[in-house]
Amino acid sequence: MFANLENVVDRFREVEGLLSDPTVLSDRNRYRGLTKEHADLSEVVQVYGKYKQVTADIEGNRELLQDSDPEMKELAKAELPELEEEKGQLEEQLRLLLLPKDPNDDKNIILEIRAGTGGDEAALFSADLFRMYSRYADRNRWKVEMMSVSATDGGGFKEVIALISGERVYSRLKFESGTHRVQRVPDTETQGRIHTSACTVAVLPEAEDVDIEINNADLRIDLYRASGAGGQHVNKTESAVRLTHIPTGVVVACQDESSQHKNKARALKVLKSRIYDQMQAAQQAEMAADRKNQVGSGDRSERIRTYNFPQGRCTDHRIGLTLYKLDAIMQGDVDEVIEALITDQQAAQMSKQES
Repeated sequence: MFANLENVVDRFREVEGLLSDPTVLSDRNRYRGLTKEHADLSEVVQVYGKYKQVTADIEGNRELLQDSDPEMKELAKAELPELEEEKGQLEEQLRLLLLPKDPNDDKNIILEIRAGTGGDEAALFSADLFRMYSRYADRNRWKVEMMSVSATDGGGFKEVIALISGERVYSRLKFESGTHRVQRVPDTETQGRIHTSACTVAVLPEAEDVDIEINNADLRIDLYRASGAGGQHVNKTESAVRLTHIPTGVVVACQDESSQHKNKARALKVLKSRIYDQMQAAQQAEMAADRKNQVGSGDRSERIRTYNFPQGRCTDHRIGLTLYKLDAIMQGDVDEVIEALITDQQAAQMSKQES
């Protein structure tokens, strides 16, 4: 570990030098990448510096134990346990900081929620989940931008797609992909029977231009009139856009904006993120077994969480976590679940490194 840390310090100094290089300053993409790397390395370097200082203090106190002055010996003896504890905490912090980083952690996300089994009740739960994530975004000062929505007459969503942008959004929400199950008594249920419905959630890292490039020749663009519930036209011009990426078959439609250009731009953003997600899935196929051991497979057909309203219970099945604070969770208080998932992944990564 310490050999790696010295390498980190060397690289940190190298990056600091590069950031003042005129050729780097003139290359926006390279400068942005080095700035991010500098920020990531600086935390490790700072903690490592503190660790070395504490280690030096421990050695100094051990030498003082041989001092002829009784008061100095007693003072050194009293300080050692506290210093040893701090050293252990810093070692643990350094191990976590040296774990492999997910390159997408700093990205914004495309959030897609779709009603599954359960009809109208599933659509209502889709809307509930979207509100939950929107409120969580508000807590973190993230921006939520609606990309596409297919609403039902009862106030639910058959499908809703949104862009959530802010600081390290993907790092917090990447474990939310999967099937979310709800157990509750629908408002239309006269006999008080509990119904089980499900929704699927997909969290895609927003693809940037440097991540993926789409050839216009590979796109089929269809224009049509935007329509509302019941198929009635709400727009007399062909402002709605449907994009089809011919090589992959990925299709994205967007009609929420009155401008054809805005709808096309939004559809293209979703299309890029879906294709980027497909590319990553193919690249990571060999690591599927390891990933399943860490945080579940992430397969969107997998039931990852149950929201039981009669019991006020939320259970994440991947890590066996059950919390009896469902009302708070539905209001966006999901940090405890997210932190538990992150901790579980880190523990699995550390266990793999040690083996």
